Amino acid sequence: MEDTAPLGQLQGKCTVKAIKIVLGEVEHLGALADLMDQYRQFYGQASNRPAAEQFLFERMINHESVIYLAQDASSAQIVGFLQLYPSFSSVSLMPVWILNDLYVSPAARRQGVGRALIQAAIGLVRERGDKGLTLETMPDNHSAQALYESVGFQRDTHSLYYHYWLAQP
Repeated sequence: MEDTAPLGQLQGKCTVKAIKIVLGEVEHLGALADLMDQYRQFYGQASNRPAAEQFLFERMINHESVIYLAQDASSAQIVGFLQLYPSFSSVSLMPVWILNDLYVSPAARRQGVGRALIQAAIGLVRERGDKGLTLETMPDNHSAQALYESVGFQRDTHSLYYHYWLAQP
């Protein structure tokens, strides 16, 4: 998949005229690992780029996830990523996708990059005829919530989610 979408000024740091959405491949691993490390730090984890790279490499070679990258169309610099994990709904007897990770570099935020990545994920689900996408976000991440709702995600008001973690983050 490769789509190009127009972008505007990037927070005064640089101008990007268009963004290209591509499937993440092993060839992108270095730049993607940098963004994954930043993403983990955003959620309070200590920097560990080698572990982020190994984690992504394993997902890629084992075909355990789908990763979309947002690239500056003129420089090919990766400015964001989205990672999906496959799952299933036993009730509807259909595949569903977990939108597990979405990160846009600070310089590229509020320029449509996250929206373009989400639209690529929605396109995959439509193309495959799957049930849909599910995600979770932090209660105080209001900008992400606004983005998700603006593209059609609906807040779940009838379910509670529980976790039973054996490993600590």
